[in-house]
Amino acid sequence: MRKTRAKTAAAAAAAGASGPAGHTNDGAQGVPIPAPGEGKRGESGHLGYLLRQAGAANRLRMERALADLGVTPPQFVVMTMIGAYPGVSNADLARLAVLTPQTVSLIVGNLDKAAIIERQPHPVHGRIQNIALTQAGKTLLAQCRERVQENEARLRAGLTEADEQVIRRWLVALAVEENGAGERSPE
Repeated sequence: MRKTRAKTAAAAAAAGASGPAGHTNDGAQGVPIPAPGEGKRGESGHLGYLLRQAGAANRLRMERALADLGVTPPQFVVMTMIGAYPGVSNADLARLAVLTPQTVSLIVGNLDKAAIIERQPHPVHGRIQNIALTQAGKTLLAQCRERVQENEARLRAGLTEADEQVIRRWLVALAVEENGAGERSPE
């Protein structure tokens, strides 16, 4: 992933695009490409696009914040959900983390190899394994949370508590509406 970004940046530099600071990125038709916050990438843009753009920016900040700990944002989400719901199964973890079962299986396997989690057989269902954080996993998650809390503070900067609650309710309502009655509550 980092190589791809580096290649993209190199290609942009070779093409004479100066990026967000210079705002002179031109598309294939010579049309200026707006920087985030400008044109359709700004307040006049579609809400869904703006939500996606904000999510991508947040993910990049998370990647940078967690990189030296060797943790990716999806791994952080999985560890967070395991910490919040000890004994959770892989299938439930996929739903909680909003990741595919295949991705969760890979993440859980890597966390298991690194001794961040431990798997225990389900007391009733033989094929289901309950997952919990090891002490090393709890320590790593605490380190990750410190970094993430700094990012959360940046997200809340300039918001009143009332503004934050409106945004939280709106985001939750979007997720609840999308999931409908087809998904049971994990709690």
